[in-house]
Amino acid sequence: MAQVRYIVDDVDDAVAFYVSKLGFELEQQFGPAMAILVRGDLTLWVAGPKASASRPMPDGTTPRPGGWSRFVLTVDDLDSFVSKLTNEGVRFRNDILQGPGGKQILCIDPSGIVVELFQPA
Repeated sequence: MAQVRYIVDDVDDAVAFYVSKLGFELEQQFGPAMAILVRGDLTLWVAGPKASASRPMPDGTTPRPGGWSRFVLTVDDLDSFVSKLTNEGVRFRNDILQGPGGKQILCIDPSGIVVELFQPA
């Protein structure tokens, strides 16, 4: 099992996105500060601005969402899944790419965080 923590702008928006769009289940929520979501062997912690993980570092930098680091969700039929998400208003950073290992695309969560959707060859 892997646990990943993402800093998000709004915990409720993140929970709604990951549950309704990407098939996660809400395990526990701590008000607007943090929520724990599960999909298969992945446990995702989403931490909002009120979470301890969002406190400024000693050098003054503040954790914030975004960047290119991401986890990968494997799906059976990428084309159909992307079509469904597109119809639901989910944004994507690119078009579906085909490589020797399979197909992939990057979707964007409500805080601008990248999630890779992947279909093996």
